Amino acid sequence: MSTTDRKSWEAAVQHLYADGYAFIATGPRAHDDWRADVLAVMARAVPDPRGWAGHDDTANERTPEHPDVPFCRPPVKADPSRPLTPADIGERMHEINRASAENLLLALTDGGCTLGNLERFTESFDELQSMARTVLARYGDTFTCYTNVTVGARKDDTLDFGASHRGYTPMTFYGEDCGLVVVSDTEVGLFWAFDDV
Repeated sequence: MSTTDRKSWEAAVQHLYADGYAFIATGPRAHDDWRADVLAVMARAVPDPRGWAGHDDTANERTPEHPDVPFCRPPVKADPSRPLTPADIGERMHEINRASAENLLLALTDGGCTLGNLERFTESFDELQSMARTVLARYGDTFTCYTNVTVGARKDDTLDFGASHRGYTPMTFYGEDCGLVVVSDTEVGLFWAFDDV
């Protein structure tokens, strides 16, 4: 079974997302429908079940009336009171495989959600992938991954980061938002990056 400890997980998260604009948080699985657990994490309604530190560059945007901002149904700028529903989560996300999730964690370190800007790190690509594996190891061996990102043709559960185009289904009011949800039997992790393009 893959495992990681608090120190290595927090170090990987803080290092990978220090220069981006991101929201990283984990919450408990409290519902049969994982999408309800995702909404609880988006609304900051639940603490990290292990007490591990996440990363929230969007904290100053939320208010007591709208704790889930920036996670709202577009067009949020016109009406920030329209929270997402479990159905919205299901419609906007699709399952991807573990290898795609590892690469997506690295792509989310850059606002453009690509693997083309990793040279800003001093580590090699293999070392960065090892950090992504450390992040995913928290969720054990039997997790599933979902994303709102579409890269290249989406014929199966693999994202093609070599494709000449990419897309995403918006989950926030930002010009671009790309994310990964990791669902285990006991936890749900959110990794989201934002860019005002």
